[in-house]
Formats: sequence, structure tokens, C-alpha cells
Amino acid sequence: MFAWYLFVEFLTWACILGGIFFVLVGSIGIIRLPDFWSRMHAASIMDSAGVILFIAGMMLHSGFNLVSVKLVIIGVFLFVTGPTATHAVANAAFVSGSRPLGGGMKDTSEEASLVHKEEIK
Repeated sequence: MFAWYLFVEFLTWACILGGIFFVLVGSIGIIRLPDFWSRMHAASIMDSAGVILFIAGMMLHSGFNLVSVKLVIIGVFLFVTGPTATHAVANAAFVSGSRPLGGGMKDTSEEASLVHKEEIK
């Protein structure tokens, strides 16, 4: 029984420390990264990985009770809405004309080169 308790405590602290790591890295990324797109990526990592690990650590710490059920509901809600909201904001920025620094991926297809040649003329 004592070994099981130590194992659960270890997993609890591993999840909480992992959550702290992702939230800290995401916060530094929001401050230090150069453009909107990079900052959006840092915020989504912070939201998805950091908060979900915090919730998992709290669930392990509380045991199996009503608090765990509420934390599972909150975790599922965040797991679904976080990436959805990030995608919606990024899509709105892209549609409004904001583009990533460096131009993004290059299209090497034949159609793209023909369109590019037409734009140059």
C-alpha cells in the first residue's frame, strides 16, 4: 500500500511539474517570440499541454471522488475548446491578411511557378 501511495505521489508531482514547465515555456514564448503566429503557437502549447497536465496532477492528488469528476469535465472542455479557439483566431488573422514571417512554406509545383511568373510580368 505504501509503494502505491509513493507511486501516485510521484505521478502527481511529475504532472504538476510538467504543467509548470509548459506554462513557463509558453509564457516566455509569448513574451520573446517575434510575430503573432509564433506567439499563437506558444499560447496553444501553454493551454493544451500545461493546463491539462496541471489538471491531471490535481486529479491524481484528490483521488477518486466528485472533485476528480469535475476536473475530468474541465479537462475535456479545455482539451476541446483550446485548440478550437486557437484555430479560429489563427484563421481570422490569416483571412484578414496577416502572414507569418519568412513567407511560410514554398510551393514548388508547376502551377505555382507559372502564377509567380505572371505576377512578375
